[in-house]
Amino acid sequence: MTKAGAKNPFGDFATVMAQIAEEKGIDKDRVVDTVAAALAAAYKKEYGKKGQNIRAEFDPVSGDMKFFLVKDVVDDTTREFPVEGEEEEDEEGKEGKKHPKMVYASTGAPEDEERLTRYNSERDLTIEEAKKIKKDAKVDDVIEEELESKTDFGRVAAQTAKQVIIQRIREAERDVMFDEFKNKEGEVISGTIQRIEGRTVFVDMGKSVGALFPGEQIRDEHYHVGQRLKLYVAKVESDPKGPGVTLSRIHPEMVRKLFELEVPEIFAGTVEIKSIAREAGSRSKIAVYTEEEGIDPIGSCVGQKGTRVQAVIDEMGGEKVDIIEWSDDIEEFISAALSPAKVIAVEADDEKKVAKAIVPDDQLSLAIGKRGQNVRLAVKLTNYNIDVISETAPETQSLASDVSEENEEETPDDSVEEEVVTKEGEEKGEKIASDTSDVSEEEVKDTADEKEDASEEKKQ
Repeated sequence: MTKAGAKNPFGDFATVMAQIAEEKGIDKDRVVDTVAAALAAAYKKEYGKKGQNIRAEFDPVSGDMKFFLVKDVVDDTTREFPVEGEEEEDEEGKEGKKHPKMVYASTGAPEDEERLTRYNSERDLTIEEAKKIKKDAKVDDVIEEELESKTDFGRVAAQTAKQVIIQRIREAERDVMFDEFKNKEGEVISGTIQRIEGRTVFVDMGKSVGALFPGEQIRDEHYHVGQRLKLYVAKVESDPKGPGVTLSRIHPEMVRKLFELEVPEIFAGTVEIKSIAREAGSRSKIAVYTEEEGIDPIGSCVGQKGTRVQAVIDEMGGEKVDIIEWSDDIEEFISAALSPAKVIAVEADDEKKVAKAIVPDDQLSLAIGKRGQNVRLAVKLTNYNIDVISETAPETQSLASDVSEENEEETPDDSVEEEVVTKEGEEKGEKIASDTSDVSEEEVKDTADEKEDASEEKKQ
């Protein structure tokens, strides 16, 4: 800081503040207020007292500064006034040290009620003192006394001003970012993956960084640093380190926002998405509707050769999307919601929100879907509890019971036949074995006789 009488060091501050405002995206008036607050803090540190409330005015063009001591007009209903009384020991309990005991005037309020703020002559004025400065002064008025202007500040005061400016600029920047992203809550934004810590993915969104937590990620989807993604801004919260932005890849509304980006008819409101059901990473169903004649809502979403819906599928990592037409006839709507399966009939109970859908035998597995996914999405889409029944389900069940009863009756006979066959086989087996043993003995006996005859002939 310069000494008194030297050139005003704040004369060229307007250019610097304009640059800060532009870089940080902060309003210029707020930057001026920040500098004024920093000057007030520096003035108080260098020339003021601890309890004072000092306000500064700063002209960024000329660099001129004014300082004011701000005091509130009070009386005994708003402050507790000290009265000099008996002496008491020092609060630290040190022997030999005495000071006048300050007795505070009571307002007559019960002890359990909140006590009034104590009177401080550095920041408070009694009504009598205030009227000497301003004749029509009354309680709760604010009186400002102009102080001597200073431009020479020491190192400690300058450091205090620097800290105030840094803190206020950061707060202003956080507020600006919070307001900006709060307006984007519920929207889809593009971002680049900045870093990955554990399973949490941090996405650079330009002025701030959002977090994609494991619970908001599509299952089996892999991420890498530098990858660009479209993400749904699920929640924006104020945080001391900046706006806390929670991102999502699984939110059902992400499907709606992606279709708004790809389908002009939806963005314009000509085609409306009435309902969405989603199982992120696998399949989604959307119900679309239009009141405009001559417009096909499903065709608008699909696009020429499927280009529009394919763009949405690519952004969601290959997740399949079923597009059906919404209808105010709930039976017709449920029938469409179970597509691609064909439905024969639907019986719906509007009060209990339950429905029964009858499908052909060969369409049953298609209507239910893999692990019940198709009917589960239809339930979410229509908000009805749906039971899918095969066309011949009752008959099939009775036939199955008849067959089981016949099998139970025939079981004893079958077992008897098996026993007879087994016994016959055993007897035949014994007979074959005995015949085989007889033949073997005769063959052995003939072989022995032939050997004896051959030996006699040799002797002769």
